[in-house]
Amino acid sequence: MIKVVKAVVRAVRNELQTGESGWVSTSASDALMSSGYSSKAGQSVTAKSSLEISAAYDCVRKTSQLIGTLPLTMYERTSDGGKRPVETELSDILRHQPNSGQTGVEHWEGQVAAMALKGNSYAEKLEIGNRLVGLRPMFNVTPEADGSNGKLKYVVLDRGKKYYLPAEKMFHLRGFGAGDGMGLSAIKYGANSIGAALAADETAGRVFSNSMMPSGLITSEQTLNAEQRPQIQDMLSKYVGSSRAGKTLILEAGLNYKQIQMNPEDAQLLETRRFNVEDVCRWFGVPPIIVGHASEGQTMWGSGIEAIMLSWLTLGINPLLTRIEARILRDLIPAKDQRRYFFEFNREAMLQMDSQAKGDFLLKMRMGGFMSGDEGRDKLNLPRRGGSNDDLIVQTSLTPVDLLGKGNK
Repeated sequence: MIKVVKAVVRAVRNELQTGESGWVSTSASDALMSSGYSSKAGQSVTAKSSLEISAAYDCVRKTSQLIGTLPLTMYERTSDGGKRPVETELSDILRHQPNSGQTGVEHWEGQVAAMALKGNSYAEKLEIGNRLVGLRPMFNVTPEADGSNGKLKYVVLDRGKKYYLPAEKMFHLRGFGAGDGMGLSAIKYGANSIGAALAADETAGRVFSNSMMPSGLITSEQTLNAEQRPQIQDMLSKYVGSSRAGKTLILEAGLNYKQIQMNPEDAQLLETRRFNVEDVCRWFGVPPIIVGHASEGQTMWGSGIEAIMLSWLTLGINPLLTRIEARILRDLIPAKDQRRYFFEFNREAMLQMDSQAKGDFLLKMRMGGFMSGDEGRDKLNLPRRGGSNDDLIVQTSLTPVDLLGKGNK
C-alpha cells in the first residue's frame, strides 16, 4: 500500500514538472487573447487589448502585486479567543509553492490579475485522495450551471481538448457581484470606456507618426497636369516620418506650403486621454494618483495623497483580501477544521510609515501596554533581546489623587 501511495505522489509531481497537466502549456498570455467585447468606439476589448492601455495595465499590476506580496498566514483559534500562527502543508502550498512552476507570490499575482480583469480566476485542486498537494492555474475556463445539483461545473479548453471539472476540483475566486456564482468582468462592463481609450491612443499614434504634423497644404496658382501631381506626392513622401524630421522642404514653380493649425490640444487628444485615465481607473477601483496620474492643481505628495492611499487600501484592496480569505476557508480547509483554522493576510504590511511616524507609533504601543519591546523590534526586523524586554509595561504618570504618596505594600 505504501508503494502505491509513493507511486501516485511521484506521478503527480512528474505531471507538475513536465507540464502534462496543462498549466504550463496553457499560458496566461494565450488566455488573454480570447473572448472580446465590442465597444461603441469600434475597438474590440479583450483582457489583452485592455492591458495595452497604460492606466489599465498599471491598475492591474499595482493591485495584483500588492496582494501577491502580502504575507499570508494560517492561524489556529485558541481557547481564550485569540489566535496563534501554525505551519501546515496547506500553509506551505498557499504561501511558498502552489505548484512546481510558481512561487506563492507569482501564483497570487496571477489569480488577482485575472480577478481584476475578468472578475474570476481559476485553479485546479491537485489532490492525492482527499489531501490537497497543489493548485494549478487554469485560464481557458467557462463555468456552466450543473442542473443535477445546482452547482457550477467548469468547461476547460486545454491544448485543443475540452473536458469538464466538477466544482469540488476547482478553486474559483470570484470578484465583485458574485450573486450567481460569477464575478462581474471589468472589461465586459467597461468595454465602452476602455474601447474609447484604445481609440484615442490609436488616433494619437497616427497623428504623431507624421513628422509634418500638423498636416499642411501645397498650393499653386498654376494648374498641375496628371504627371506633376504624383511627382509632388513622391517629393513630399521624402519629408514624412519621424526619422526625417528637420529636413528642409524645397518648393519651386510657384508652389507654396501652408500649415494647417491643428495641434493635439485643438484636437482635444490630450484632454481626451487625460479623461480616459481617470475613467479606466474607476473600472478597476484604483485612484488615479496610484498610477501616477494627478488632476490639474493636484500634487503627487502630501497628506491628501496619504488619505487617498488609505481609502484605496480600505475600499479597494481590503474587500479583495476578505473575498480570498473567505474562499480559502470554504474551499481549501476541510469542513471539520473550519472553526479551528483560518487564513489571514497581514494588512499591516500595506501601511508603511516614515521613520518618525513609526517611532511614535511603536513608542505609544509600548507605553500603552499593547506591545512588548521585542514585538516592536520585530516590526523593525531587529533580533529579539528576550528577558524583561518581552514584558508589557504601562506608562503610569497619570495616577489617582488618593493614591499619591502611597507605595506598594
